[in-house]
Amino acid sequence: MSFTSLYQIFLYQPLFNALVFLYNVLWSDFGLAVIALTVFIKLALYPLMQKALKSQKVMESLAPRVKELQEKHKNDKQQQGQALMSLYKENNVNPAGGCLPILIQLPILIAMYRVFLTVLDPTKLENVYSFIYKPIQINPFFLGVMDLSRSNMYLAVLTGIIQLVYSKIAQPKKTPSMASGGDKTMDFTKAIGMQMTYVFPVFTVFILLKLPAGLGLYWATMTLFSIFEQLYIKKKYKKND
Repeated sequence: MSFTSLYQIFLYQPLFNALVFLYNVLWSDFGLAVIALTVFIKLALYPLMQKALKSQKVMESLAPRVKELQEKHKNDKQQQGQALMSLYKENNVNPAGGCLPILIQLPILIAMYRVFLTVLDPTKLENVYSFIYKPIQINPFFLGVMDLSRSNMYLAVLTGIIQLVYSKIAQPKKTPSMASGGDKTMDFTKAIGMQMTYVFPVFTVFILLKLPAGLGLYWATMTLFSIFEQLYIKKKYKKND
């Protein structure tokens, strides 16, 4: 079975049918269906996000020891790498663990884009699962006001603002070693992080201005829940600490 077939069967079709089902049960409001589907996706990804944020917290706490090992073995990169891997193994943490939720969310975002492009086409509704009611047509409006089949400047800007808030909240906590400066690598990483904090929200607005507002609503809802998720998990681990 090809990758395209797997993508269709296990990602695109379930999302397509779930959106139609939620549209049927939520008073034929497309926007409410998008929000509800986003919440379900977010809940499904929560265990992975919790694990990623736990990994991030451990990495923050290990930052002083990482810098110490880098300084100790600065003339021997192989020894430095082995020492760092031993440190990560000792603390049961994967440095790349925080990237997993992003890697998983990307194909979902692409699938949702395809869903928004096809679900509003009445001819595509023939592909709905047999046990789900097939509406004649999907009304693309949210609360009877916003047409989610077209781009919406206000929603795009609002999503960018929400993304900015999330980016600032998700920034790693500064450790004493980071605050003291003097490390060009740390300074470069910090500079890149600061740029992404402000550049990515602008990029988000620019992209959503060219896409259907349904995708913007999905993105805004997902990011808004991510903010509360970050705050909850950080509070949880702070209490444990």
